[in-house]
Amino acid sequence: MSTGSGRDESPEERADRRWAELLQEVRVAQTGVQILLGFLFMAVFTPRFVTLPAVDKNIYTATVILGAATTAALIGPVSIHRLLTGRRLKPQTVAWASALTLIGLLLLLGTVMAALLLVLRVALRDAAATWIVAGVGGWFALCWFALPLLALLSARARA
Repeated sequence: MSTGSGRDESPEERADRRWAELLQEVRVAQTGVQILLGFLFMAVFTPRFVTLPAVDKNIYTATVILGAATTAALIGPVSIHRLLTGRRLKPQTVAWASALTLIGLLLLLGTVMAALLLVLRVALRDAAATWIVAGVGGWFALCWFALPLLALLSARARA
């Protein structure tokens, strides 16, 4: 049965394929955020932490909260799949897990930028940290969101 997607697969086969692809994507993001969050959790127990100015402690707190929210969003697809397996909801499961993964990527962007801001503020002790983070944030946004969006718009324009 053709689905108009360029592949000869049933809706169930398409959902299975999309789920497998999503799972591979989530594994990469989960690993990164779990390592980052682990390092963030340890930072508060270092002697240097107590000497940080209040603004840096606030950035740290926001970063840890963002990291925890990111972890929840990127592990969420596992829970969705586990709770919905066998209920004949695979296409919906893939759609919900995909949306949660996109939210997780947005949160991960915020987590990485906040962590980078904290590290650069401590390392540089000047306003350049903010500008560097803005530039790196733009690069992340380009790589993660703008390029895929441009590819999608280009493909739609050709169709």
